[in-house]
Amino acid sequence: MSRTFYVTTPIYYVNDVPHIGHAYTTLAADVLARYKRLKGYEVFFLTGTDEHGQKVEKAANAAGETPLELADRVVKRFQALWDKLDVAPTDFIRTTQERHKKGVTHIFRQILAQGDIYLGEYEDWYCTPCETFWTETQLIDGKCPDCNRPVEKLKEESYFFRMSKYQDQLLAHIEATPDFIQPKSRRNEIIAFVKEGLRDLSISRTSFNWGIPVPENERHVIYVWFDALTNYITALGYPDQGGNFSRYWPVDVHLIGKDILRFHAVYWPTFLMAAGLPLPKKVFAHGWWTVEGQKMSKSLQNVVEPNMLVDKYGIDAVRYFLLREVPFGLDGDFSHTALVHRINSDLANDLGNLLNRSTAMVNKYFDGLLPQPGPLAELDAAFREKTETMVAQLDTCLDELAFSKGLQAIWEVISAGNKYIDETAPWALAKDPAQRERLGTIMYTLLEAQRIVHILLSAFMPRTAAKALGYLGWSVSPRGEDLQWGGLVAGTRIAKAEALFPRIEEKSE
Repeated sequence: MSRTFYVTTPIYYVNDVPHIGHAYTTLAADVLARYKRLKGYEVFFLTGTDEHGQKVEKAANAAGETPLELADRVVKRFQALWDKLDVAPTDFIRTTQERHKKGVTHIFRQILAQGDIYLGEYEDWYCTPCETFWTETQLIDGKCPDCNRPVEKLKEESYFFRMSKYQDQLLAHIEATPDFIQPKSRRNEIIAFVKEGLRDLSISRTSFNWGIPVPENERHVIYVWFDALTNYITALGYPDQGGNFSRYWPVDVHLIGKDILRFHAVYWPTFLMAAGLPLPKKVFAHGWWTVEGQKMSKSLQNVVEPNMLVDKYGIDAVRYFLLREVPFGLDGDFSHTALVHRINSDLANDLGNLLNRSTAMVNKYFDGLLPQPGPLAELDAAFREKTETMVAQLDTCLDELAFSKGLQAIWEVISAGNKYIDETAPWALAKDPAQRERLGTIMYTLLEAQRIVHILLSAFMPRTAAKALGYLGWSVSPRGEDLQWGGLVAGTRIAKAEALFPRIEEKSE
């Protein structure tokens, strides 16, 4: 049996335009998917759009179009952005697709038939932008605790899901499975929330029409979160439990923003428990991005538009920056100054300079043909060992979703490569014919370490890695088995590398 790996992003709401937060989650999932493929896994990487609910209906009415027309228009923007960022999902699910509606209807019917969904009446404070009901005690100064906007008192007939019934089972699962909710601070938050007591959850609405109708009672539409969360299994063919579902479920990791943790770590697992389905292996909630120290908001006009970033700085610089700048799971601050600094120091000075210097020396001293290495001296062996250790380190980091830490480990090898050049001083050895074998060993060691570095970087910066490997005469698609030392063959034609990342002139204020 081949090893499989299933990773998802949230499905993005179509009343929004794609911003840096969407790009961040989706890039993280793409890097993970590429890395696992590199390591020989069969990967299913899912993203998509959440297209139902009152907010979409209101936004469409305001724009003078149907909800589906609005969704079709916004979906194209998300898909175009993923293409532009070299994000390659296995599937893109839309909640308006028939395959999705069929799965949602099936799971609703099943849970209803077993008595875990019942018809009642709901009265509470409702926040339309968040599509969430709140109790009086949860409001802050009479407003929604999540978005601080006004709420309205609503009373309507509603179907309820017996979430309270699964409280103890959920708590037992969270406590028995330390990795289920990550990072740890988020796990503690959810444990505290569940211990306060779970209430039954209203999972239908009668105040609008844009959604999946409740089976046999079409006055009701299914609550947007019950509908949306089910995408993770409908994309695998559920209710058919063979095929992709049996192959990839339970998911290895749901990557989400911390604002939707409760839906993924409380609602979704209890829905699955009720349906008798396995729970996700991991839900990982990352932090938020602020911009120049301020919260991103339309009113402040500081929403960072990923298309513009790519046009200005290039795809791989943006991919690198977002995953390197901030430990995944913590909040981060975006600034153009920080991005330019990363491009100049990490990408131009360190990564690009190392490749440029070493390929230039092979061309100068060996006519562009990779020399045969001789015995390794202590310096060479130490550099080789550092490279080999980093391969294992990266594996651990990416299993823990520590993207920034993983990139740091790679960069320590790149820095060690630049230092290795300075310490071995090839230009001095080149003047002495008796040192030719020694010089050849140094050149081989330098380029072989970079071959391994760029195979790993192909998950993070696919275009840059392909270009760099091309200069090294390596044309094989990145594979895990090629991470062993000694892949480059003596006599390979090495091209003199051009700058991978031109420096950006920093404007003085």
